[in-house]
Amino acid sequence: MEGYLILFSVGLISGVLNVIAGGGSSLTLPVLIFLGLETADANGTNRIGLIFQNISAILSFEQSRVNDFRSSLLYSLFTLPGAILGALASIRIGDELFQKLLSIILLFIILSMFLNPAQGRQEKSRPAKWWTYFALFGIGFYGGFIQVGVGFLIMAALYHLAGLPLVKVNVHKVFVVLVYTLPVLAVFIIKDHINWRLGLVLAAGNAIGGWSGAHLSVRGGEKTIKVILSMVIFGMAVKLFFFQ
Repeated sequence: MEGYLILFSVGLISGVLNVIAGGGSSLTLPVLIFLGLETADANGTNRIGLIFQNISAILSFEQSRVNDFRSSLLYSLFTLPGAILGALASIRIGDELFQKLLSIILLFIILSMFLNPAQGRQEKSRPAKWWTYFALFGIGFYGGFIQVGVGFLIMAALYHLAGLPLVKVNVHKVFVVLVYTLPVLAVFIIKDHINWRLGLVLAAGNAIGGWSGAHLSVRGGEKTIKVILSMVIFGMAVKLFFFQ
């Protein structure tokens, strides 16, 4: 019961973080592993929470009338092939290698939080270039493979390459992640790498967090959250890398 409560709470926090900026899976994925799941199972189970989180965030954005479904769908289509390939690749690697890769990625996530170029800049808009879509394919592969920190990559691509304002970046981000996560989840279901009980507990927290994060999107208070999160991530990264 205590484990479910922890997972729900972490899901709520990660839902807010994922919508506001990114990096929420850097909390949920290690927690699922610490609760006893194999890495492939944790990777698959984490996707259940992401689906509920992003549906909730999209509904919240729709309530604020900021959705742009046509553009969001276009961006999403370019991530789909890469995401499916990434999911298949993640299932094929061993537990030890996956955990070491995850621990290294977690450390990079800490750095990216404080070097995130999409913060504190003037909003701008310009036509998307072809390399935006090429970048989205690669981001899709990464998202299908491990997911952790993919929000930062999507933000960077849509802000710097597509030149979108930050509110629109977050609107498109949650839609893109939702669309490519659906076939990725299907891959993990087919390969029997899902723990539904833990996944639904996580999803409940993610859904509430996603709704709240959409309302808070890119507002003040984020720096404090990032400091606390970076400390937690660092501890988890050390645990994953040195204490298998």
